[in-house]
Amino acid sequence: MAIFSLDWAGFILTGFATLFLVGELLVNMRGIFGLLGMGFIIVYFAIYLETGSFIFMLIIYLAGILLITIDGKIVNDGTLATVGLACMLLTVALAAPNLFAGMYAIIGVLIGGFASFLFLKVFKHREMWSKITLKDQLTKEKGYNSMNQEYETLLEKEGVTLSDMRPVGTIRISNKNYSAISNGEWIPKDSDVKVVHVDGTKILVEKI
Repeated sequence: MAIFSLDWAGFILTGFATLFLVGELLVNMRGIFGLLGMGFIIVYFAIYLETGSFIFMLIIYLAGILLITIDGKIVNDGTLATVGLACMLLTVALAAPNLFAGMYAIIGVLIGGFASFLFLKVFKHREMWSKITLKDQLTKEKGYNSMNQEYETLLEKEGVTLSDMRPVGTIRISNKNYSAISNGEWIPKDSDVKVVHVDGTKILVEKI
């Protein structure tokens, strides 16, 4: 078709493809957005690429969307999102017939990706991500506690070192032995110490 020979045609195809594919991952549309997005991106790659290259580029493009989604929902450090975006932009740019068409395609991906978040204001959010991400706070009130309950009672208590602390060693408090750590200082055996902090199963002491 003559319209596909126009440089801005790539902008339309990649824009709508990204809009619907990312939208499918964000909201629950029962696969409708996914089918629309796949249709647009398949048309884009099929027009400009041979069959072998078409499949390869399509896989990289879709992998890019997946990496961005995983980063946003799980990892949250930006690394996977950067790699994913680079994959998407690279594939649409390389598939374009010329420089201007490639620029239009890249702009389409960027605008489509950002615009997809508007679906969150209209449609029901997809619940699949909430099932694999930890949303509850690990608080004592909800029954979570990584701290040894006995260790918690040792805070501010005094004891004596049973070995040299360099900085890890053994201490005795109330006739019971505990593994403890000093704050980076060397404490000799038989020194009086005080528990100044308890973090999880670690007892931090300082010399009196």
